[in-house]
Amino acid sequence: MEKILFVATIDQHIRHFHYPFLKWFKNKGYEVHVASNGEEKLLHVDKKYNLPLERSPFKKNNILAYRQLKKIIKNNNYKLVHCHTPMGGAITRLASLAARRKGLKVIYTAHGFHFFKGAPKKNWLLYYPIEKVLSRFTDTLITINEEDYNLAIKKFKVSKIELVNGVGVDLSRFQPQTNQLKSELRKKLGYKDDDFLVIYVGELSYRKHQDTIIKSINLMKEDIPNLKLILVGEGDYYYRYAKLIESLNLTNTVQLLGYRTDVLELMLISDVAVSSSRQEGLPVNVMEAMAVGLPVIVSNCRGNNDLVKNGLNGFVVNDSPLEFKKHITKLEKNRDLIIDIRSKNLEDINDLSTQKILSIMSNIYTTEMEDIK
Repeated sequence: MEKILFVATIDQHIRHFHYPFLKWFKNKGYEVHVASNGEEKLLHVDKKYNLPLERSPFKKNNILAYRQLKKIIKNNNYKLVHCHTPMGGAITRLASLAARRKGLKVIYTAHGFHFFKGAPKKNWLLYYPIEKVLSRFTDTLITINEEDYNLAIKKFKVSKIELVNGVGVDLSRFQPQTNQLKSELRKKLGYKDDDFLVIYVGELSYRKHQDTIIKSINLMKEDIPNLKLILVGEGDYYYRYAKLIESLNLTNTVQLLGYRTDVLELMLISDVAVSSSRQEGLPVNVMEAMAVGLPVIVSNCRGNNDLVKNGLNGFVVNDSPLEFKKHITKLEKNRDLIIDIRSKNLEDINDLSTQKILSIMSNIYTTEMEDIK
């Protein structure tokens, strides 16, 4: 039985984003292996390797991970390796050098380059040269937004460069919001029908920049007395944001819900979704909001502006509390606009479905393996 390998820095990345693709390989009769940091029992996987991969390129554990992965690749004679995440992608391509000379095909998906317009200079000095070199040892480079795709086309020497809309969203799970369901779920979760709920799903971090939204809510709390902000996610900035919320007397308006397994239900009770992120690859939280029909207001960064077309299916705004206030207030006062945007998002999301992405990726996988001599 022929074997394939998926590599990512941590198990959670595989679990959150790659089950449909692992299942596709299983259904095609391949033996599916995964190498990542963690001991989770992952679905659709025949063999799991626990690699000591670290996110930081400066951790010594990555040297050990490289040695282990090189041995794993040598011993298994894989037909194809698909690597993800910056360190998972870098170490896999280095560990695959010898095997590629014997016919192994290596695919790397860049879920958002660390070097981008507006990125710190140190990111360009460190990550750009590394990726430029490693691109020479990549058979197919998959990018998930136009900025990364255009840069790769101009700067990297790769046999094939593809633009694929991320990992998609499962439309069998994230289905359109209805007024009846919205009301029932609000009652279940302790919200009122006349609350105006704004939701932001994402890691509490510098990158996701939730403080902009918190400050925006503070500017309009008197104008929209039934306004509530739902922040879903955990992260290193939890206590920083909790302190900010308390200092602005927003404890009854802004809710830090932490990690939740009912994100779909929280989307279905909301009126507007927001993202004030400083950078993105192609944000799943925005796609999920589109799938339930929510209007989205996002910061003007890579990934966000790939999904949201200003004035059509939401609003792309400058990174300031005043800008978010302006557009949240606009939607609160114009429910017909919410309905119009809802229709546009439910139309657009079909091109971002997991099934559509799986079809595109299956063609890429098939082409790569057919090229093996």
